[in-house]
Amino acid sequence: MSSVRRLPPLRSMAVICALGSSVLLMTGCTNPDTTRSSVAEAAQTTPPTTSPTNTASATDTASPSPSESLTDDQAERQALVPKAKVTWDKAADTAVKEVPEGKLVDLELKPTSAEATASTGSPSPSMPNPAPSQGAPEWEAKVAAPDGTVHRIDVDAVSGKVFRTQVEDQDADDKQQVADRLKKATQTPEQAVKVATDKTKGTVTGVELDENDNQQLLWGVDVVSTDNWNKTTVDVDATNGKILREHVDRD
Repeated sequence: MSSVRRLPPLRSMAVICALGSSVLLMTGCTNPDTTRSSVAEAAQTTPPTTSPTNTASATDTASPSPSESLTDDQAERQALVPKAKVTWDKAADTAVKEVPEGKLVDLELKPTSAEATASTGSPSPSMPNPAPSQGAPEWEAKVAAPDGTVHRIDVDAVSGKVFRTQVEDQDADDKQQVADRLKKATQTPEQAVKVATDKTKGTVTGVELDENDNQQLLWGVDVVSTDNWNKTTVDVDATNGKILREHVDRD
């Protein structure tokens, strides 16, 4: 009888021990998952930290280069003018020598075009039609003979060599007009350029004998400023050397 009475307590103790072991086992198994879950939740709810480097990269704005503020014409002048090693007067002198008794009526610094280097036209008497320097600009000159016949002379703006000559297509009236202008022009291109550059400092890129709307004969002198690459055209009276007009081309 006594042994029967002790059995329940022993069985109860075994049950209690088994339950205790189960609780400990469950606790041991669930703690790591709970920890990982908490870490994951914390990672999701914590805002990402932005490094100073990333913040600076996102907010920095690149400064525009000086060329970005130039117009197309200004950028072309900036690229063209520094390449010309031959000044306007040297180019004019070279071109005039190509035409007996010739006088300059037009001169312009410009990029050398494919048309200008084509095989059309005549070789220069002094140069056997040499190819222009690679990437060099040209001085396109127009020189008139005493009868008004205009010859186009292309001069390499780096080497100073003539690489093409060609007679312009003119009728009798055109020739007479050119001849009459040359007779009336008492001011030389050199005198007109001096007047223009005394007024406006810069590099001369063009000289042209022309008439304005009032039929005043003038030398139009183009002067480019290397400070801002604007072009100023100074109209100088071809009979008395006075300035008729000054126009700044900021395009």
